[in-house]
Amino acid sequence: MEVGLLLIRVVVGLLLAGHGAQKLFGWFGGHGVEGTGGFFETLGIRPGRANATLAGLAEFGGGLLLVLGLFTPLAAAAIGATMLVAILTAHRGKGPWSTNGGWELPATFAAVAIGFAFHGPGEWALDNALGWDTNGVAWGLAATAAATIGAAGVLAQQRRPEPAHPVTG
Repeated sequence: MEVGLLLIRVVVGLLLAGHGAQKLFGWFGGHGVEGTGGFFETLGIRPGRANATLAGLAEFGGGLLLVLGLFTPLAAAAIGATMLVAILTAHRGKGPWSTNGGWELPATFAAVAIGFAFHGPGEWALDNALGWDTNGVAWGLAATAAATIGAAGVLAQQRRPEPAHPVTG
């Protein structure tokens, strides 16, 4: 059982860290903070560059924490929030399947991460090695609530009008 949990954490965590590296550093065919920030602006996520940095940090850092099984509920909340924003913006209205640009991948990432907040990272994890009991319904609900509140904060920025630009003479 523990090998299975470790395998899921490592594969999903590394893939998430890779997504974050695309946003932060332009690695793996990504567009870096500038390109991702510009894309975020087209989605109405403002300021684009700042939100691209935060999304990249949440994916990169949350993915690495998931790999390590360290601060698992925090990793789950960061990943969950970022994936929820992705579902409701970039993948909205495209159905579930990735072949149509749908939300299946971010939903899977979010479910796995939040699932670890409920279940815990397993025996082969730093949380366990440090003696931290970071699992159960309370941890799972807290991570879910934090992810929802974090996503709502980002999405609330979409409803704000763009700042007025001064007219120069």
